[in-house]
Amino acid sequence: MGYKLRGKTFEEFIIDEEIFTASRTITEADVVNFAGLSGDFNLLHTDEEFMKSSEFGGRIAHGALVAAVCSGQANQLGIYEGTTIAVVQVTTKYTGAVRLGDTVRTIIKCIDKRDSKKPDRGVATFKITMLNQQDQSVQEAEWIIILKKKL
Repeated sequence: MGYKLRGKTFEEFIIDEEIFTASRTITEADVVNFAGLSGDFNLLHTDEEFMKSSEFGGRIAHGALVAAVCSGQANQLGIYEGTTIAVVQVTTKYTGAVRLGDTVRTIIKCIDKRDSKKPDRGVATFKITMLNQQDQSVQEAEWIIILKKKL
């Protein structure tokens, strides 16, 4: 038998259920690689000496890097694997800085579901909260995703 997709269908997501990801530490390599990939070499991320005198006391990770890690953590769970049709909207609010060496984890909570005009799919809204190792929020987001229904 072949590989079985792990994704949840629209019906399988439960309103207010929280799903927790594994934790991951943001490393020097993450920040350097992201700067190279994105072309964002802002001093906030690349100049330790400059940032030592800042309110952060050192370099911080790119907000877009943190958002990408959040998405990766969610996808590693497999809950969207093979059942996502499209991501309609992502709204992100950065609520705290992520320092190199911080360990982050994500909480995914389905907060709304509605039927689509097409009978084979539904639209689900997820509240996303990323926390650091001190359980402080560093990112909050809302994802609106079109998901397959069971047929």
